Amino acid sequence: MRRIQAGSALSAFGLGFTVPYLYVYVAQVRGLGATTAGVVLAVFAMAALVVLPFSGRAIDRRGPVPVLLAASGLAAVGAVGMGLASSVPAAVGAAALLGAGTAVLQPALATMIVWCSEPVGRTRAFALQFFLQNLGLGLGGLIGGQLVDVNRPDSFLLLFSIEAAMFLVLAAVVGTVRTAGSPALQGARPAEGGRGGVRALLGHKAMVQLCVLGFVLFFACYGQFESGLAAYGTEAAGIAPSTLGVALAANTAVIVLAQFLVLKFVERRKRSRVIAAVGLIWALAWIIAGYAGLGHGSQAMATAAFVSTYALFGLGEAMLSPTVAPLVADLAPESMVGSYNSAFALVKQLALAVGPAVGGPMGASLHGPYIVTFVLFSLLVTVLAVRLGKQLTPVQNQPSLAAKPSRIVVRHQPEKETAAAA
Repeated sequence: MRRIQAGSALSAFGLGFTVPYLYVYVAQVRGLGATTAGVVLAVFAMAALVVLPFSGRAIDRRGPVPVLLAASGLAAVGAVGMGLASSVPAAVGAAALLGAGTAVLQPALATMIVWCSEPVGRTRAFALQFFLQNLGLGLGGLIGGQLVDVNRPDSFLLLFSIEAAMFLVLAAVVGTVRTAGSPALQGARPAEGGRGGVRALLGHKAMVQLCVLGFVLFFACYGQFESGLAAYGTEAAGIAPSTLGVALAANTAVIVLAQFLVLKFVERRKRSRVIAAVGLIWALAWIIAGYAGLGHGSQAMATAAFVSTYALFGLGEAMLSPTVAPLVADLAPESMVGSYNSAFALVKQLALAVGPAVGGPMGASLHGPYIVTFVLFSLLVTVLAVRLGKQLTPVQNQPSLAAKPSRIVVRHQPEKETAAAA
């Protein structure tokens, strides 16, 4: 498990080097223009949508390790190709490889965590993964910002080369994991001849409800960070572009600092209630954002409110990380863990594609309706979470129940009966 978590953190570290600078690199450094940069980002996202429907079955049939090794190699080639790209076809092709490779990594890693953990321990395992990935992304972005120079294309080649190296390190580290024989895998490995496929997944009412809930979660939060909310902050609240970086740093800081404090709270609560609470926290965050842009306070108050919005989103993310991903795993049949993880990753990717398309124009021009819309979406999270709770078994909703010892500690047996039995 330690090697899986280390590999996951290193891949996030590599992504942090390049993701914040991809648009600037294509549009300005390579001189391909804003339109081409938009196409490259779109291809990066669309490649994930293309490969995810197939990756789940591959993971279930071949196991997560071979799929992860192939995806890491694909992503490494895409990263190097992006660093060398000086034409539109080269940039688009590299973006497709990079997007496809990175998209498959998450469900493969999630399946490995499921295979190497007991249901009761998955909450902590996924919380640790989320913590390490955010820490890796933050450190990668911080170090990459010190190395990058828009006047030197070679500096970007260095960033993409480091990213490619991290993907190869991930493959090397995870490739050494030997899961066979682990006692945690009993009953968790794919079963031959099991009923699978999209039809089986769509017939699972609880999983379908979780996917709908997941779409709303990612649409209402993650899909707005760098699009609608950023546009709203600069246009309505008058936030300086540099303050957006401060807000994102506040979001990451809350996740890093609060993750394990929140974990103690989450482990003792029903998952559906934790998700419902996140909806209420995010509704409050959007209301505070509304004050930042639509209120009549000072610019300092507006800035503080806007940064607080991102911080509250971070608190909600810290509560979700040990809740949603383990729930996907616990809902999955033994032979479909990869398919369930990939399906949920696909839902997330769809939300991240639709979120900016809807939120960007609204955040830039329809300030009041934008805030009202996402307050309502956040409250919808609460409603959907309560409904989902009715579809879950007590242990699925609160895994800690399975760890509670029996109330019968010892059964008294008279000495005479003991002797006779002997």
